[in-house]
Amino acid sequence: MMPLKVEGLQTFYGKSHILHNVGLTVNEGEIVVLLGRNGAGKTTTLRSIMGLTPPRDGHVKLFGIDATRMSPYQVAGLGVGYVPEGRKIFANLTVEDNLRVPVARPGPWDTKRVFQTFPRLAERRDNRGRQLSGGEQEMLSIARALLLNPKLLLLDEPSQGLAPLIVKEVFQIIQTMRKEGISVLLVEQNVRVSLGIADRAYVLDDGAIIYNGSAAELANDEERVRSMAGASAKEWAIGDHESAMR
Repeated sequence: MMPLKVEGLQTFYGKSHILHNVGLTVNEGEIVVLLGRNGAGKTTTLRSIMGLTPPRDGHVKLFGIDATRMSPYQVAGLGVGYVPEGRKIFANLTVEDNLRVPVARPGPWDTKRVFQTFPRLAERRDNRGRQLSGGEQEMLSIARALLLNPKLLLLDEPSQGLAPLIVKEVFQIIQTMRKEGISVLLVEQNVRVSLGIADRAYVLDDGAIIYNGSAAELANDEERVRSMAGASAKEWAIGDHESAMR
C-alpha cells in the first residue's frame, strides 16, 4: 500500500492562497525530497498532510486511507511521524523525559534502541533539552518521532543551522530509516546533500510543483541546482525547453 498520495491540494492561510493543486507521492521504502526557496510552500505541504493546516480542496491518502480531514492525532495514529522545523523539543525536560512524551506505538523502536542508534543522546540522557547542541536537539526530535514506530516519516529542514559534519550525521540517520523500511518525505534547503540520499525529488515554486522526477537526474543538472534558491516557474520552463532542444 502506497504510504502517501497527495492530490490537488489547495491550502489557504486566511485569504492567502498558499498551495496550488499540489500533488506528490511517496512509495514504500523511498526517500522523497521536497525542495524550493523560502516561502515556496514546503512547510505548508507537510502541515496539510499532518492535518495541522487542513487543505480547502484536494485529498491526502495515507496507506490507502483518506486522511484529508483527520486531526494530527489521528494522522499520527496511522503511522506517520512528524519532525517539525525548529525541533520543538522541551527545553526544561531531560533527554530521557523528552523521550517519554510520545505515546509509544507497538514496534521495534523503544528507548533502548533509540539510545543505541543515537549514542550521543545516551551520553546526555540526563541533560536538559536547552543544554544540547543544535545537532543533538535534531537527533532528539527524530528519536522522539521514531518512538511512534512510524511507517512514514515527515522531516522539515533537519539540517537547518547545523555544522556540515553534523549535517552528514543526521542524513546518515535518515538513510538508516529507509533501511529500516520507513518511507521518508524530506523538506530541505540543503539541495546537494538531500539529492544525494533521495530517490525522487519535487520542487515547489510559489505553491505549485514545477519539477517531479529522479533525484539523481536533478543532481546532475548543475545549472538548476545552483539556481534552486531562486527558482521560478518561468526559469524552470525555459530550462525544460532548452533541455528538449539539446
